[in-house]
Amino acid sequence: MLTYIDWHTSPDIFTFPESIPLIGGFPIRWYGLMFASAFLLGYQVVSYMFKKEGRSLEEADQLLLYTMIGTVVGARVGHYFFYEYPLLFADPVKFFISMIKPPYAGLASHGAGIGLFTAFYLYVKKYKNVSYLYVTDHIVPAVAIGGACIRFGNLMNSEILGKPSNLPWAFKFYNDSSLGHDYMELVPRHPAQLYESLSCIALFLIIMVIWNKKKQYTQEGLLTGVFMVILFTLRFLYEFLKENQSSFENGMSLNMGQVLSIPAVIFGLIVIVYSFKNKKVHE
Repeated sequence: MLTYIDWHTSPDIFTFPESIPLIGGFPIRWYGLMFASAFLLGYQVVSYMFKKEGRSLEEADQLLLYTMIGTVVGARVGHYFFYEYPLLFADPVKFFISMIKPPYAGLASHGAGIGLFTAFYLYVKKYKNVSYLYVTDHIVPAVAIGGACIRFGNLMNSEILGKPSNLPWAFKFYNDSSLGHDYMELVPRHPAQLYESLSCIALFLIIMVIWNKKKQYTQEGLLTGVFMVILFTLRFLYEFLKENQSSFENGMSLNMGQVLSIPAVIFGLIVIVYSFKNKKVHE
């Protein structure tokens, strides 16, 4: 009978032989592959939606550029301000140098969300041919499928670990990179990364089903609101199954991920109410 799953994966897919000029010794990593896949798959989703609604692919290209910048910058800055802020008070110079200095090991999904919403505001302000909610409604399914890729990358990295569990699908993480965490014990744990990855796939399907019924006639804000409510409600609940990412969270009744999820859910509910009260459709 299955009692747990041994998880021996390495963050590296393969490493180029040292004999190859320029790239010799350079590793190709799962997380990098999944991060790139998130943008590539997201672009295909947005392009498909734009094409079905009669919009040009050039608009999708520009939106992808804004999305990439907003995601990377927001996720990096968010990680430091949400999870490394004690360092800001202890050593401000080191705080900001660490934020911009590679390797970029710390990325926060809530920070990515803030970065995305800021990027979309700048996009709408520049191009003026679409509304803000039109942009967010068409990007959230791409974000959902991207989130599935990122969390799968976390699984391959054996990071963002779940709490100990005796469930038969619990994972025992053997990866050396995870053993440096002070909370890490070699015991079966909830595969929280896998939970979130599969949830993102389900959320993507839900949003696409809603959009597919009316396409450009979908009321503005509905997809955005549904995405925010479902994603961050699940994030709030999954945090109960995950280890804290920073030691300062140990004294909190709710960890940082949960605290940040509450306003995101409230925002989503407000957008859903707005979408039903106004019932403006995409044009």
